[in-house]
Amino acid sequence: MDRLTAALRRLQGPLDLDAVRGVEGDAAHVYFSVFDHLIIRNKEDFFFRSRNRRPPLDRINCLLSFLYTLLMHDVRSALECVGLDPAVGYLHRDRPGRSGLALDMMEEFRPMADRLALSMVNLGQMKAKGFTISKGGGVRMDDDTRKTLLTTYQKRKQDVLLHPFLGEKMPLGLFFHTQALLFARFLRDDLDGYPPVILR
Repeated sequence: MDRLTAALRRLQGPLDLDAVRGVEGDAAHVYFSVFDHLIIRNKEDFFFRSRNRRPPLDRINCLLSFLYTLLMHDVRSALECVGLDPAVGYLHRDRPGRSGLALDMMEEFRPMADRLALSMVNLGQMKAKGFTISKGGGVRMDDDTRKTLLTTYQKRKQDVLLHPFLGEKMPLGLFFHTQALLFARFLRDDLDGYPPVILR
């Protein structure tokens, strides 16, 4: 917590983009270095050593990658609905076919995906037999596991929360559109700053 607090302090000063990316990378390393401690059930099958993808090399990374993909698509759709180009980002480097702005904005929603993955494992909703490991070490979900994950994700988006900036209660799934709208208003000088959502 001290190291993450220090990272937040570093971001208060004037930094160039590469320095901001460096702070984010350090903070992500610290965050994921303790992620395995949050898994309290069936640790033989569900464990986390480091973040990996394309392909994910363990069941937790498989869950995270799938949830992050769902999240990115929801955020990308929200950005398009308010007239913003999801490919033109600030923090993620521009690459052909990459939704840089969607990846930027989904950062504030990653805790939702992380918490969902951890809850489903810790509550026993995820079973080891629902995943297959290829000869190359890549891990994939079977159809039933994917369906369970999709259903739980959609239910989570229906949870009603208080939006900290607007002071209104709304389904979590509406937060994506609300944040995209607030960001568009900020870009158009209708707001003095962009108010990110910090999910607790």
